[in-house]
Amino acid sequence: MDEERSLLKPADLDAAKRTPIAVGMDEESAPLRVGGFTIDVFTIFPGMVEEYLEWSLIGRARARGLVNILIHDIRSYTTSSGRSVDDTPFGGGPGMVMMAEPIFNAVESTPCQRPLLLLSPSGKIFDQKMARDLSTGKMLSSNTTRKVAGTGAGDGREVGITEAKGFSLICGRYEGVDQRVVDHLVDGEISIGDYIISGGELAALVVIEATVRLLPGVMGNDESAAEESFEDGLLEYPQYSHPRSFRGWEVPPVLLSGNHGMVSKWRMAQRLKLTARRRPDLIEARGGITDQERELIEWADRGFFEYG
Repeated sequence: MDEERSLLKPADLDAAKRTPIAVGMDEESAPLRVGGFTIDVFTIFPGMVEEYLEWSLIGRARARGLVNILIHDIRSYTTSSGRSVDDTPFGGGPGMVMMAEPIFNAVESTPCQRPLLLLSPSGKIFDQKMARDLSTGKMLSSNTTRKVAGTGAGDGREVGITEAKGFSLICGRYEGVDQRVVDHLVDGEISIGDYIISGGELAALVVIEATVRLLPGVMGNDESAAEESFEDGLLEYPQYSHPRSFRGWEVPPVLLSGNHGMVSKWRMAQRLKLTARRRPDLIEARGGITDQERELIEWADRGFFEYG
């Protein structure tokens, strides 16, 4: 398993995608960096996850060796002849439940990253701060160990955690996963919001996208990430591009002034106004708007067109 984490030659790509661990790289991709940021994803639909990760920003980051994303097919670790990963719930009730054994087998057979997180409606709501913590390794030290249940009572064993930064995700399905996964295997549960989707794969992609784009070098211009919505508790300022006049709607004059200091102040004023109008909860969470910020808003209103 360790060799699969190190250098993957382009010629080995197709073979790798046929194994329980699928690493997406094209023929011109750089080798994966040993000890680099790694994300492990445990799912019963590896193709669904892999297809998305081959594209756009994440695909380029993987090709450049900035992030290793390893997809593990839980079905490959079931002992059932029919590769079943679910069964009826004890006590009755509708639907099926993902069994504990295949998930435990998959995790315990893999030197996966910690924290190991279950995508679940019961989890802590995923937000930009959590994405930042995951990207910097602050959510859980990556060189710790965790005791997980063994094959029998009192047969707990220590599972070593790999040295590289990263995290792992388990994608739930059906009516959920066996509670013993929550109690004895994962480090926590996270949710992308208070609504129901069919499984954890889409949620995993949201978490991966939000986290990977924060890694050094992924976005090219690291300042872009720092200025985006939610990074400092404010929404992003409004953006304009060519043409200067579109159907009679003009670009605010300050953005055409060439005065970068004034542009920066105007943008901050717009962020404050937009957040106060659309997300007052964020303003409240940051402790309100200071007197200095109110003066900035008034200055922008006096000198330039108001957005919206």
